[in-house]
Order: sequence, then structure tokens, then C-alpha cells
Amino acid sequence: MKLKNKTALITGASRGIGREIALAFAREGADVVITGRATELLESLRDEIVAIGTRCSLVVADLAKRDAVGKIWTHCQQSLNRIDILVNNAGIGSSAGPKPIINFDDDFWELTLFVNLTMPYLLIKAALPGMVERHYGRIINIASINGKVGVVHGAAYAASKHGLLGLTRTVAMEVANEGITVNAICPGPVRTLVNDKRIAYDAERLGKTKEQLEAEATPIGRRLEAREIAPLAVYLASDDAAMVTGQAYNIDGGRVMS
Repeated sequence: MKLKNKTALITGASRGIGREIALAFAREGADVVITGRATELLESLRDEIVAIGTRCSLVVADLAKRDAVGKIWTHCQQSLNRIDILVNNAGIGSSAGPKPIINFDDDFWELTLFVNLTMPYLLIKAALPGMVERHYGRIINIASINGKVGVVHGAAYAASKHGLLGLTRTVAMEVANEGITVNAICPGPVRTLVNDKRIAYDAERLGKTKEQLEAEATPIGRRLEAREIAPLAVYLASDDAAMVTGQAYNIDGGRVMS
């Protein structure tokens, strides 16, 4: 029960990595607020978490809209009173609009940077005053290995994730003496609906089969599963990681060794 008596907000919890982190936090004793756009999926997840034995509330919100921050934070204050752990997981992948930079869609560029970078920034700003007042907090940003290397036909995604790592390190420096840690997790290719679309796009672009790309996804020979990201999130959210801040950890099957 590494997170007993802690409260957490997880964005993008409807499915994939966010869902697995929410479940893992609940199993470690945390009460959670989950947010996303898919009402039925969030309700199903809430039922699973309540069955584990911790409190869970949900707020349906679209992080492409600026007023979502106020809606989410008001809900957090009303339901759990405080947030000890913030997980910025929601994001837009490159598969939603892959194009070479010369033909890149400007509106998609702006949307991607808003959801992947500006929204984490705004949620961090909302969370920090309470964390500073209590001299305790954990902020975990779900970035990507594409925050360290580029991605063909994914300029907005790579730029947003590079920016998220810069935000992570800067906030970590600013609040290091306040009992607050700020870290990032950088997954490689994870078996999700979003990455399925990217695999399909690259298979057509490269003239390979999806099976070939699956096998080539990492040196280990497969994509990651969403549940394999959650244990690191639990560690970073726990008191075991009190001296870990400003870091960006790869979980990628050896794809980027830095």
C-alpha cells in the first residue's frame, strides 16, 4: 500500500496507459479522480476501482478546450479536497495526422501542442499551490521516447514531447525544496489504439507488414503493454522516490538507450 492516504488525478484515463496507472494507484491505496472523454469507459473504470476498495470519482472533460482545467480542478476540490499526485497522461499521438513537415497541417500542430504541452502546464499550475502549502506533491508527466528523438511525419508530437521534458525539468528545479518531485516517463511503442494506427501508417509507408513492424518495434522484439508502464508510475508517486526529481525514464524495450 505505497500510496495509502494519498489522492491522485490521472488525465486520459479512459483507456491504455492512463487506465492502467489509475488501477495500479488504487491497488496501492490511493483515492483517484479520473478524467477523459469516454463516459462509459470512465464509468467502467470507476466501478473497478471502487471494487478494489478506494474512492474514485470521474469528470468527463475534453482537454482540447481551455475551460477543461477549471472544470477538472473544481471537481477535484469537491470530491477529494486535495490532490497529492498529478499524472498528466492525456495526449494526441502522431497517428492522428501524420504528414511530412512540408505538408504538415498547421491546425493539427497547434492542437497537438495545446493538448500535449499547454494542458499539462495549466494543470501543473493548478496543482502547485496546494502542494506547496502542504510541502508535498508528486507530478508525473507521461512523455515519450519521441521527447528525446524525432519521429518521421510526426513533427508536432515530437516537439510537444520534447517541450514536456523541458517543462518537467524546469518545474522540478523550481519546487525541489518544497517537498514536490516532478518526473517524466518516456514510453516506447505501446500496444494501444493510437499506436495501432501508427503501426498501420508506417506499414503502408515502408511497404512492410504490421507483423514485421511489431517485431522490429523494440530490440526485445515486441511492443510494450500498457500495464508495463504502471509500476514505474507507482514508484515515482511513492515516498520511495522522494529523492528522484527532474528525471525522464525510458520504458521502451531498449529502443532508445539514453
